[in-house]
Amino acid sequence: MPTLPLPAPVESALRAANSDDVEGFLALFTEDGVVTDWGREFRGRDGIREWCKAEFIGRKVTLEPMAVWREGHKATVSLRVGGSSDTGPSDIAFTLEGDRIARMELIG
Repeated sequence: MPTLPLPAPVESALRAANSDDVEGFLALFTEDGVVTDWGREFRGRDGIREWCKAEFIGRKVTLEPMAVWREGHKATVSLRVGGSSDTGPSDIAFTLEGDRIARMELIG
């Protein structure tokens, strides 16, 4: 699959995560957005906020996009992940709904 530019909501989400901006990150999700982290689901902005503070932005994550693939409303981004835990390569799939993220799945 070819590498493409990042969709705007995904680029904004990565920028917010790299800037420790939890509220900016949350604002990019739909009201009923979902994060799936290795089979665990966090629903709605309150659920995502708790996950984000404890396991994502709260761990000073850094995300460097390496490639992105698009299939319809889904964009899968290969990243180099840094921070205080779980570093290395990873893939995150984002399902977009207009200019918002409906679903973010940590998949590899």
